[in-house]
Amino acid sequence: MTKSMNVSYVLITSLLFSCALFVVSGVYVATPLLEEFSISFGIPISKAAWSTSIFSFCYGAGFLLFGPLSDRYGRKRLIGFGLICLAILTTAIGFTTSFSQLVLFRGLQGFVAATFAPSAIAYVFEVYPKQKIPTAISFISFGFVLSGILGQVAADFLNQVWHWKAAFFFFGLLYVLCAMLVIICLPNKGEKRGIEIRQYIQILRVIMKSRNLVYSYLITFTLLLTFLGMYTVLGNVLRGAPYHLTDQQILYIRVVGIVGMFLSPFAGIFARRFGSVSVLKAGLTLAVIGLVGLGIVSHLSLIIGMSIIFVAGISLTFPSIMMVVGGLGGQNRAIASSLYTFILFVGATFGPMISIPLMKETNFTITMLVLSAVIGAGLAISFLLTKKVESQQHGG
Repeated sequence: MTKSMNVSYVLITSLLFSCALFVVSGVYVATPLLEEFSISFGIPISKAAWSTSIFSFCYGAGFLLFGPLSDRYGRKRLIGFGLICLAILTTAIGFTTSFSQLVLFRGLQGFVAATFAPSAIAYVFEVYPKQKIPTAISFISFGFVLSGILGQVAADFLNQVWHWKAAFFFFGLLYVLCAMLVIICLPNKGEKRGIEIRQYIQILRVIMKSRNLVYSYLITFTLLLTFLGMYTVLGNVLRGAPYHLTDQQILYIRVVGIVGMFLSPFAGIFARRFGSVSVLKAGLTLAVIGLVGLGIVSHLSLIIGMSIIFVAGISLTFPSIMMVVGGLGGQNRAIASSLYTFILFVGATFGPMISIPLMKETNFTITMLVLSAVIGAGLAISFLLTKKVESQQHGG
């Protein structure tokens, strides 16, 4: 019986990891395509960046709705429904003929994509034994982090071999497959409890009165802001002097960034041994070092190395902050996690909006140092969490 359940948990975790990987790739698909959008629709790159920002904003906003809906209608049902809608909307983007249409469908795509994360995180806390939760969360967050590279690499590759629209057709097909697997394979567990709007607002008030959760949300805001901010401008820097890299060479550099992400699955092990807050601080420290390094080095191999260090830091930070928020949220963890992801992607919205103008007005060094200061502020805030959070998490 135990062996059977262990196999079941492995399959569930693998499925949730795959869904996380493909769903959140939608955030990053447009990042390497901005120049193509600029050419195809005759718009400046700064305007093309709205294809990324609108997804991030609507994605974050969707969490505020879909967190409570997953409480009311059930985790599996909402995940399956979201994947079906996501498949339709993502495929539709490939048929758009104007930038306004693309932005509209990217916004809808982001909004519907928000069905997955809060439902999946709450599902894990409800279905898994307590000792298996950190590992499951680590693999789901590994999917979230790995998507930051996969989304860019897949879109860049498909654009080079065919057309930018191929990226959306490809992910549309993946969402169909994921929806089928969720409907067939995911056990329908977890309680459904309806929440009225008044009760939802009361829960939000309770959450925002928790100082530790507020600190966690402030840290969260810096994560995708700096990640998307860095990757949005890195490609153009490497295309220019003195590097003059081709699109294919830049694609390889994006792929190399995956190396830094392999720390993420071990975050659960580190958290059990050292505590999630210690892992969080270590991840933020690595991220700061990586961004500062990107700002001050000029040799290509060092730039690649520093980007790996930055990605490694982010890959440790995501699962640890998710464990902190999930633990502090208690029975309200679905809404607490929804608010976490809303803030995460509000930050993502600001990433390109900050880094592109900074690059125009200053240079790559200053842009990276500003981004390092942003995530450095998150590191400073993490020291306010230390013992209180660990005791609250283990105390339930």
